[in-house]
Amino acid sequence: MSTSLSGKGLLLKADLIAAAFRGEVEKSLAECPRSPKLVGILSTSSGPSRTYAEFTRKQCESLGFEFVLKETGAALMNGGLGEGEGVEEAIMEANEDDSVDGVMVYFPIFGPQQDHYLQQLVSPYKDVEGLHVKFHYNLYHNIRFISPSSLSAPTSSAAGLTGDEAENDIPPPGMVKSILPCTPLAIVKCLEYAGVYNKILPYGDRAYGKTVVVVNRSEVVGRPLAALLSNDGARVFSVDIDSIQEYTKRPSDPDSSRKYHPRHIVRPPPEAYNTLQACLAVADVVVAAVPNATYKIPTAWLKDGCVCVNVAAEKNFEKDVREKASLYIPAVGKVTILMLLRNLYV
Repeated sequence: MSTSLSGKGLLLKADLIAAAFRGEVEKSLAECPRSPKLVGILSTSSGPSRTYAEFTRKQCESLGFEFVLKETGAALMNGGLGEGEGVEEAIMEANEDDSVDGVMVYFPIFGPQQDHYLQQLVSPYKDVEGLHVKFHYNLYHNIRFISPSSLSAPTSSAAGLTGDEAENDIPPPGMVKSILPCTPLAIVKCLEYAGVYNKILPYGDRAYGKTVVVVNRSEVVGRPLAALLSNDGARVFSVDIDSIQEYTKRPSDPDSSRKYHPRHIVRPPPEAYNTLQACLAVADVVVAAVPNATYKIPTAWLKDGCVCVNVAAEKNFEKDVREKASLYIPAVGKVTILMLLRNLYV
């Protein structure tokens, strides 16, 4: 963590946050009867995907996890195969291999629709990325803890404990945590580390009183993050290229006898907040995850003292972001990979 006497906000790098979870992972790994085995499936010629695969390998090896990179399709040098060729077979093979504890696939491959199919092909018992529809259902319904047997049941009949029913983040006997998407979870952990969450408040409502702007509504990062934060009590403005939505657990009727809904609801924002600039003016936290190098959030639009988190590989904030932000987190990748490895044994 670094700052200066110039009045600029703190620069908080992911290394410090990751270090806290690294110790937790090492302790849990030492209690495992054997090293969990993770299979990564790389099927494209994408440079960033290969870089991520090698980063995954290094992290696994440094911690003591077994990592196997299965290359197929265009990832095979001089193999003569096309982009994504053989990926479906590789997933099914890993699903059926009893020695494999977790499966991750390096996306994108074909595009959103076909990639979504592949995400559902990974067994929910081996999905460490939290992309299976069963886990998405639990996330959007604020179900925190589940019985492992529910993963074999129809999604609509899944039972578990919601955030307002659970007393803390420790699973009750006979239950386990429902897997959450790694990047949104990593962002939440960064915000917890930064003190955005109030630990004095009840579990499941510790982001109450915070207004958050999430710029991006993808199914991988933006939308699940907005749901996670609002299920934890925050008021979230989800901003995408063509619309703004408000995510909240709080009733719109001030006279309602209900303090909050059991899970978030999505509604159009009040008229006063129908622009990004208006939302940023009241945002305690701003998370940007736009995969476009030219997209920048104007520093002048930020609320003084806000917390800013950059998620995209490209920097979505201007260079002078710390002139307004009290704390700036420029990347979350090192925390994301630890969230993924935690999912191997939860």
